[in-house]
Amino acid sequence: MLRAVQALATALLVAAAPMALGQSTAAASELSDAYNHQTDRNFRVGMQMRLAWTGDYKGGFSGAIDPASLRAIRDFQARHGMEASGVIDEAFLKLLVSESDRAQQGVGFRLVDDTVTGARVALPLDLVSDNGRTPIGRVWRSADRSVEVETVRLTGTDETLDGLYATLSHPTASRSVDAATRSEDGFSVSGTEAGRKYVMRFKGVDGDVRGFGVSFDAAAGASILPYAVVAANLFDLSIPANGSEIVAAADTGIGQVPETAAAVAPKHRLSALFESRVKSEEERPNKEKADSSGSGFAVSSDGWVLTNAHVAGSCRTVMVGDKGIADRVVVDEANDLAAVHVGATFAKPLRLAAGTPRLGEDVLALGFPLRSILADSLNVTRGNVSSLLGLQNDPRYLQISAPVQPGNSGGPLVDLSGRVVGVVTAKLDAMAVADATGDIPQSINFAIRPDAASAFLAKNGIDFASAPASKTFGSVADTTETVQDAVMPVLCLAAK
Repeated sequence: MLRAVQALATALLVAAAPMALGQSTAAASELSDAYNHQTDRNFRVGMQMRLAWTGDYKGGFSGAIDPASLRAIRDFQARHGMEASGVIDEAFLKLLVSESDRAQQGVGFRLVDDTVTGARVALPLDLVSDNGRTPIGRVWRSADRSVEVETVRLTGTDETLDGLYATLSHPTASRSVDAATRSEDGFSVSGTEAGRKYVMRFKGVDGDVRGFGVSFDAAAGASILPYAVVAANLFDLSIPANGSEIVAAADTGIGQVPETAAAVAPKHRLSALFESRVKSEEERPNKEKADSSGSGFAVSSDGWVLTNAHVAGSCRTVMVGDKGIADRVVVDEANDLAAVHVGATFAKPLRLAAGTPRLGEDVLALGFPLRSILADSLNVTRGNVSSLLGLQNDPRYLQISAPVQPGNSGGPLVDLSGRVVGVVTAKLDAMAVADATGDIPQSINFAIRPDAASAFLAKNGIDFASAPASKTFGSVADTTETVQDAVMPVLCLAAK
């Protein structure tokens, strides 16, 4: 796509291109036809990209000069004291190239091959630096956190482009949606969340969805919004994802194609195929004080909430939903369990199953996954108990087919009578399996068995209620309504 910019630069030397567009009094439709039939597509794509850099164009780089593109040309002309006719000439092109070059050089625009997600992403490297891998991709941040760029890959799950678009294109209480566009290869969404602007672009196929997002403070908007429009258009799934830590930050300017740095795939071992947990969202390797989030659920009326040890066990401060700061944390690292206490009462704590669920039983996983990109409300997925043993026959775990994502950690797994039959904790690392075997595993996830959770609570003197198996089962909606008030996000505000 960047070759289009070379075509635009070349056009500066070719007087015939603008001259072929006819008179300035041409009607808009005739003018569009003149552009679309009398100029090269690469020229038109390059002009759209340049106009995006100047902040005049916010659409896709389709190469079709439509009303939005004509309006951008006229806006640029009007801002610079030219006749806003929509007809370009050499003076227009020279000024457009000069101003757009200045904008992209001002942010340190470079193309980077992110081998973690298998995506080529444009970055403002004068403003942000690599903050390392996340559970689902990689993140770059400015020193003051006013700008954040993130790549994600959702693979080996039941997530679809249509399903994700339906979620992200719908505003929530804390997130507005200014624009949402579905295309053949993916979708784009932009808006405002918690006072910060965001732009997201997702592509891929069902079961292997990859995305790119930019969020930024209002003060950074003048330079970052044009970058975000360009970067979203250039987001490309053109490189293999091998899970390597290596990211190729080629010193590539506009009009050039970046080289992909060679990366050696790590040696595959069985332990590498298994994530010891569904990592807390925003968990950052090598970042000692990175905030993270997971899920938890009330097990007693006097303020005790059960979650995973990897969610709450290494935090200086733990916040439980809107219930406040935890005043006590009890941890069992070996079984990845933690109980946190808050100064609140719970009217309907969940009951733990007495014994193990049946093989094949319908179950629901509840939690707050991917809170950085999905809605803040409770998320519910449905599946079955696939095995009564975990990886390598580990008796502490159940294998489940209910889809889970980062942020589901510590959430309850309930049967359709509302009993807790497990605590969501782990998933098979789909990308590692794909690298090792060539196949993408589907919906292989794990939960801690209820007897392990009961033993942990009893050992620490925490009151809880147990329930025998029931012969009466509700619908998914009725069961969710029964248990949802007891499920809440668990936030690690500062890791130790």
